[in-house]
Amino acid sequence: MNLLSHVKNISRILLTNKCEQNHCHVLSIYSLLELNQLIKFKQSSMEKSVPLHVYHVNKTSIIINRAHAFLYSIALLFLIHYRLSFFFQHPKNTTIPTLPWLLIFVSELLLSLAWLFTQSYRWRPVTRTVFPERLPADDKLPAIDVFICTADPNKEPSVEVMNTVISAMALDYPPEKLHVYVSDDAGSDATLRCTKEAWNFARYWVPFCRKYDLVTACPDVYFSSSEVDSGNFEGSEFKAARTKMEEKYEVLKQEIRRIVQQHSTTGDALHSARNHPSTLEVINEHSKEEDEVKIPLLVYVSREKRPSHHHNFKAGALNVLLRVSAIISNSPYILMLDCDMYCNDPTSVRQAMCYYCDPQTPSSIAFVQFPQTFRNICQDDIYDSQIRHLFKILWHGFDGVGGPTISGSNLYIKREALLGSFSKQQELMARKRSFGPSNDFIKTLVEEYKPGFINDGESSRMLLEKANVLASCSYEHQTSWGSTVGFLYFCVVEDYFTGFSLHRKGWKSVYLYPKKPQFLGTATTNFNEVSIQWTRWASGLTSVAISKFCPLIYGPLKMSWVQFMCYSELAFMPLLNCLSLWGFAFIPQLCLFNDIPLYPKVWDSSFNIFFIIFVSAILKSLYEVVTTGGQVRTWRNDWRIWMMRSITSYFYGSLDVVLNKLGMKEASFLPTNKVIDDEQVKLYEMGIFDFRTATTFLAPLVTVILVNIAAFVRALVVNVVDNDRDGYWEKMFGQMFLSFYILVSNYAVIEGMIIRRDKASIPLYVTLLSGVFSLCILLIGSAILS
Repeated sequence: MNLLSHVKNISRILLTNKCEQNHCHVLSIYSLLELNQLIKFKQSSMEKSVPLHVYHVNKTSIIINRAHAFLYSIALLFLIHYRLSFFFQHPKNTTIPTLPWLLIFVSELLLSLAWLFTQSYRWRPVTRTVFPERLPADDKLPAIDVFICTADPNKEPSVEVMNTVISAMALDYPPEKLHVYVSDDAGSDATLRCTKEAWNFARYWVPFCRKYDLVTACPDVYFSSSEVDSGNFEGSEFKAARTKMEEKYEVLKQEIRRIVQQHSTTGDALHSARNHPSTLEVINEHSKEEDEVKIPLLVYVSREKRPSHHHNFKAGALNVLLRVSAIISNSPYILMLDCDMYCNDPTSVRQAMCYYCDPQTPSSIAFVQFPQTFRNICQDDIYDSQIRHLFKILWHGFDGVGGPTISGSNLYIKREALLGSFSKQQELMARKRSFGPSNDFIKTLVEEYKPGFINDGESSRMLLEKANVLASCSYEHQTSWGSTVGFLYFCVVEDYFTGFSLHRKGWKSVYLYPKKPQFLGTATTNFNEVSIQWTRWASGLTSVAISKFCPLIYGPLKMSWVQFMCYSELAFMPLLNCLSLWGFAFIPQLCLFNDIPLYPKVWDSSFNIFFIIFVSAILKSLYEVVTTGGQVRTWRNDWRIWMMRSITSYFYGSLDVVLNKLGMKEASFLPTNKVIDDEQVKLYEMGIFDFRTATTFLAPLVTVILVNIAAFVRALVVNVVDNDRDGYWEKMFGQMFLSFYILVSNYAVIEGMIIRRDKASIPLYVTLLSGVFSLCILLIGSAILS
C-alpha cells in the first residue's frame, strides 16, 4: 500500500507540472501513462494476493469439546452397562419391576442419542472475518434482488414492515443494481398503499443516507435513537436536513396508520386473504425530482390464492418471487428477509459479496447466512426468544463442517443454486416440464440473459402481464416447482428442507457473525407466541424425521458425515427431547412415590456414573453460555425453557405430525404475532412469566410440577417418619434429587400457580384440572407398579 500511495503522489506532481517547453509536456504525459499502468498493475496484483475473507478455527473449543465428548461417552457406556446388567440378574435377586427400569433406560438412551447428534456442531467450530473495503469497483459488482415476505397485516405491523422495505432500499450498494420485492401473501390493499408511501419517503431517505454516510439505514431506529448518527458530517446543514427528514418520517407513520385503520374497518383483508387474484405493481410514482434521484427498483407482488389450490405457505410465496423477479431484474444473488427484520448495517451486502466476488472462493457456495438478532431482547431473556444457543454456538460448528442450513431470513443466496444453470443448446421442452410453460421465464435461465425493466408505459405493462401469469396459483401444476426446483414444499420449515437439499447436492454455505448485527428484528416476548412458534418448527422438523426424506436414510450423498449428523440432530430434536423428558418427568417420580429405587445407592460406586454425567453436562453448558457472553441466569433460563419446550411445544409438534400422517389433521401455518403489547413487554422485561396461553400448553407443565411435588413431599415424610429406616434416603436420593431439581428449575411455574394472583398467572381452573390429571397418573402408576 505504501508503494501505491507513493506512485499516486508522483502522478499528482506530474499532473500539476507546468512546463513551458513542449518536450516537457510530452515527457510529463509519457511518464504519467507509465505510472498509471504501474498503478493498475499494483491494484490487480493486490486484488489477487489480498484475500476478501478469512476464517479462524477455534482450536481451544475443539480441544475442550472433544475431550468432554470422549469422557462423557465413557460415562454413557458405563451407564448402559449398568442398566443392561439388570436384565441379566436372576428375578429372585431384585424386587424392582422391569417396566419402569426399561422405560427410564429408553429415556436415557434417547437423551444420549440427542447428545451424540449435538456433538457434530462441536467438532470444528469456526469464525469468519470479511474485508469489504477490498471489493472491486461498484461497476464490477453483481446485481442483487431483495425478497421481503409479509403474510398478515393484522399480526405484522405495517410501520415495521415498511421500515424493513426502506432499510433494504438504503443498502450501501449501487441503486441501479438493487431491486426490492415485497411479497404480500394476504393480498391486502392496505399493504400496497403503504408500500407506495414507503417509496415516496425513500426518494428522500436514500439520498439523505448516502449524502451523510449514515450507518443506520432504518428510519424508525435512526430517529428514535438517543445517539445521533451524523455519519461524516456536522453543522447546521446536517441538522436542518435531519429535522426536515424526521418531519417527513412522522408524516409517513401517520399516513400508514391512517391507511391501516381505514382498511381494518372494511374487513376486506380478512375476506380476501386466502382468495384473491395476483397483483403486481412496480412502485414508481412520477415526480419532478424523479430524474435527479436514483433509488432502487421497488416491486409489489401478491400471488393468486384460491381455496382449491394449496398455497404451500412461505415457500410458495418465495417461488413466485423467484419467477417474477427473473423476468424483471434476474439478479444472480438474492437477499431474503422477513418483514420485521430490517437492515441494521447497510454494508451487509458488501460483506456477503466478499465470498461471491472472490476468485479464490469455490463457486459452490450457495448462500451466506447471517444470524437472526433482535432489538427487543432484554438481558434476562426468560423465553430464549433470541435462540442464542443456536446462533451463538451451534451454527459456528455447523459452519465448520460444510455450512449451516437456511435459517429463514438474513441470507444472501445464489439464484443458480435454487434454479440451476442452463445453456442455450438444452432442449426447451425439457426445461418447460420442470419450470412451467412460460417462454419468457425459460429465457431467464440462460446465463447470457440480461433483462432490464424500462418504465416506458407499454413495454412495462406487457412485462407485468407476463409476470402476472407466473404469479397465478395454477402455474406450478405438473412442474418441478417445490419438489426439485426453487424452495421445497415438503414441510412448513422450507428453510431447513431447502438447505438440506442444497447441501446434499454438493453446495456449501458460510455463516457470518460480525460484531455489529447486520439485521435486527422483533422477537416474540410472551409465552403464548413463543410456544406456538416452537410448535410450528417442531412439527416441520418432525415431519422430515419420520418421512422418506429422513437425513438418516436420504443423506448424505455429497455431504460430510459430520454435517449429516447436524441435519439429523435438527430433524430428530423435537422427538428425542419430548420423549426422553416426558420419561424423566414421570417415571422416577412414580417409582419414588411407590418406594421403588431406579438409581444406585448414593454411596455406591455406580452412583458416580450418574453424578459425572449430570455435573459434566451442567458445567459444559455453563461454560458455553459464559464464553459466548452470557451469565449464570442466562444458563438457568436456557435450561428451564428447554424443559418447558420439550414437555409442550416439542410434544404437540410431534403429535401434530403423527395425526397428519394418520389423516386426522392438516398441516397449518400460523404467522407469529409481532404486534407489541405493552403489558406483556413489561412482564418480559421484569423477568416474570406471562402464562396467558392455551390450557393445552399449561396443563402438561402444571401436571409435571404437581406429580413431582407429590413424590418429593411423600419421600420427605417417609424419611422423617421412619427415621431413615432401611437406608431409605440412601436408596432414594437420586430420585429425590431429580424431583427437587425439576421443581427448583421450574419455580416460575410454581410461582404462577400458587403465589401470584395477577392476570398473567396460571388460572385456578388449570391448576384444578392438572390436579385431576396428576391424581389419575399417580393412581394408575401405583396400580401398575404394585
